Amino acid sequence: MAKVIVIGAGPAGMMAAITAAKKHDVILLDGNDRVGKKLFITGKGRCNVTNSKDISEFFDFIPGNPHFLYSALYSYTNEDTINFFENQGIKLKSERGGRVFPYSDKSSDIIRGLSTALKESGVELKLNSKVTNIIMKEDKIEYVEINNDKKCVGDYYILATGGASYPLTGSRGEGQKFAKKLGHTVTELKPSLIPIEINEPWIKEVMGLSLKNISLSITKNNKSLYKNQGEMLFTSYGISGPLVLSASRCIIDKSEYVAVLDLKPALSEQELDKRIQKDFKKYQNKDFKNSLDELLPQKMIPIIIELSKIPENKKVNVITKEERKNLVLLLKGIKMKVKGLRPLEEAIVTAGGVSTLEIDPSTMKSKKINNLSFAGEIIDVDAFTGGYNVQIALSTGYLAGDNI
Repeated sequence: MAKVIVIGAGPAGMMAAITAAKKHDVILLDGNDRVGKKLFITGKGRCNVTNSKDISEFFDFIPGNPHFLYSALYSYTNEDTINFFENQGIKLKSERGGRVFPYSDKSSDIIRGLSTALKESGVELKLNSKVTNIIMKEDKIEYVEINNDKKCVGDYYILATGGASYPLTGSRGEGQKFAKKLGHTVTELKPSLIPIEINEPWIKEVMGLSLKNISLSITKNNKSLYKNQGEMLFTSYGISGPLVLSASRCIIDKSEYVAVLDLKPALSEQELDKRIQKDFKKYQNKDFKNSLDELLPQKMIPIIIELSKIPENKKVNVITKEERKNLVLLLKGIKMKVKGLRPLEEAIVTAGGVSTLEIDPSTMKSKKINNLSFAGEIIDVDAFTGGYNVQIALSTGYLAGDNI
């Protein structure tokens, strides 16, 4: 029996520890006072733990090195994740887009399932145990230092310290610094799944407005990089919500990006024009500003009036065909200049990390250090929203723990 030290008690580290404990003695170290601190706030506290789509479809939702994850996702699939939690007595449910949540809508249930499995597996959990140094001897790790004064010696080590987003949860990019010190290449850490800042001054006027069933696309030099339908939220600085978080992944440099909002994606331009004509006929004797209540949320009406350049007090029955046509085009394509992304600390997921070229994809073992493996967000892999990132953490954790 080997002695395995797992560093980081997020989903990847906990799954690595649970799996490794089937064959070995395992110590799980974490600097926090409880396990799964970031998992607790995932999915607005509901924890989107995986996705119910066929596992073969997952790769379409993983922009960050999807091919590297082939072995991991097929070794420990979304079905394995669902079975794991249901065997722990945690009922799950599938929602729009295949997103899988605990039936209770409480992330604490997911953490409880992993915590129970840790205890049942005999894993020795050491909280408030921050790894402050990793000591090498030749091409192996000899021991790790905890809280600058204690040694923790093992035969094998798994680094599962997460990314560099949400530093208050303990994800500060320290694992990547350790990996670099140990001779690994670490690609630049960038925010992924993060709100987008918008230049348009009218954004502040619609702060707090949530839109459903709209379409958002991101363009660069008039070329579409991303397009999808879903939910979006206006904030004081720009836009957020599930749709925006996924869209943010394609904003990778300081180029001029434009976010294009289609408020009526279910209608073609011709269908929307007919709909507007119907409303205009109904409100033909009213001012333009009083004719949009059935078409738009209240907060959007002043913005649309301003952007359409149709005078707000103009009678509906004298609005020209040209003005109406421009209104249709506006509702199908509100353009917002992207100022940039919110800071890395606010990202749900970190893009970048330990280079996948230096990790064996079939075992998660380091190709440089004999007794080291990696799992989870510390690796240069990331996915869109929808439960894919937590599944990646669990799958890579399983593979790392199973191959010691």
